[in-house]
Amino acid sequence: MPFPSPLLLVLDGNSLLHRAYHAYASDPIEDSDGRPVWALRGLVGYVARAAAQLRPDAIVVGFDCSVSSARRLEWDGYKAHRPEKPAPLSEQIAGAPELLRNAAVCVVVPPAYEADDVLASGAAAARRAGWRSVLMTSDRDAFALIDETTEVLRVRNGGFDEAVLIDAPGLVELCGVEAGQYRDFAALRGDPSDNLHGVRGFGAATAAKLLNAFGSVDEAWAALDRGDLRTVSDVVGDAPAGQLATSKDRVDRNRRLMRMRTDLPLPDLDAARLPLDYLTMRSALRARGINLGPSLWALVGNVPPQRVDDTTTPELQPWVFRRSLSSRRDPTPGQLSLF
Repeated sequence: MPFPSPLLLVLDGNSLLHRAYHAYASDPIEDSDGRPVWALRGLVGYVARAAAQLRPDAIVVGFDCSVSSARRLEWDGYKAHRPEKPAPLSEQIAGAPELLRNAAVCVVVPPAYEADDVLASGAAAARRAGWRSVLMTSDRDAFALIDETTEVLRVRNGGFDEAVLIDAPGLVELCGVEAGQYRDFAALRGDPSDNLHGVRGFGAATAAKLLNAFGSVDEAWAALDRGDLRTVSDVVGDAPAGQLATSKDRVDRNRRLMRMRTDLPLPDLDAARLPLDYLTMRSALRARGINLGPSLWALVGNVPPQRVDDTTTPELQPWVFRRSLSSRRDPTPGQLSLF
């Protein structure tokens, strides 16, 4: 029996920090200097538990560039509606790359680009090297990257126990479209969290109907250009068809801004390999008042803990992957607006 290809785990540091910040804000943890660390602790917990379940050969954590944005330069409305982040969240986002680097975790902060672009470039690098990849995020943008070698580990409302590992068949079950159609699907729906408005009348069901019938939004536009409004109307209805005919510029803009870079320079995969040095990691975390102990076992090459008792930290609890998505309701765009 052949050995499976090596596995690269790529994590969206910003989205997971946001999740951890809001999940634990009711019981905030500070270090000895009074600095907030609960989101940082949650992020490290995500990394440790994902490593324990997936047993990757290498790990990369990506973060958004905080200095400049190529997408904002292309369109100044991109994410322009977002309010100022709370100071404790901003402080932890700013400190996360340094903390993980000090812990010997491979970190990428691409100039002018985002963690999503690190996910896309990581998946492409893994594919070129003959590896598999899992992309861990709370955002849906990464669904466009799913293929025969790439899966998405989606962290949803409810934390670890509601995480779902989504492959190509799972995406069809969840959204009704293939991964290659997902960018069109998202562009039609829009993304309120990025201030990208979609086409009026196009929710998830209508967007999926159009793409299943025509294959792509470009083919639907081609039908409209031929004067074949009736064919499009028969699929999505008269009002949405009329809106689609006048929304080409908006959908094209959305697709451009949603497209993720797959060619960012990344460290060699061997530089991101596990195991990490336990003493280095423990020292870096303890310097920020974070004590996770045995839960780091999969990152540092130890054996899994044999016993779980009432005093164990949450990171040691079992994590159940749910591949059956039909009975799970995905969060609505409004629920994702913070992330």
